[in-house]
Amino acid sequence: MADGLNKVMLIGHLGADPVHKVTSGNNDVTDLRLATTESWRGPDGNRQEQTEWHRIVVWGKQAIFARDYLKKGSKIYVEGKIRTRKWTDQEGKDHYTTEIMAKSFLFLDSKKPIDNNYQGSGQDSGMPSNYGSPMGADDDDIPF
Repeated sequence: MADGLNKVMLIGHLGADPVHKVTSGNNDVTDLRLATTESWRGPDGNRQEQTEWHRIVVWGKQAIFARDYLKKGSKIYVEGKIRTRKWTDQEGKDHYTTEIMAKSFLFLDSKKPIDNNYQGSGQDSGMPSNYGSPMGADDDDIPF
């Protein structure tokens, strides 16, 4: 039994085109930059806005699907978990990166010709229709 829950659900727009790579272990991985914006009326009645930027990492067949079908401005729903990892630069200085390891994502753009209602089998076995399935790669194999 798990002691905690690590689940993230986001809806936002991509702030850049997807960046696809293949790891040394021959795993496909795509990096997405997702903006989520909250808006509200301030005490003075004026509209206030705050945008948060999220780094999303997509693995396996979904990484290929993201590379081929998403672009800057695409509106998507992402579900996954938060992961913070440490890395050391060339000067020996430690850095930390917090990212969302995507388990699934869906198009929310109405103009996309993709079947948004597809219910995946839960296996990372199809492309492009299986974009809602879990990732198939080891989370520690992130190349960036």
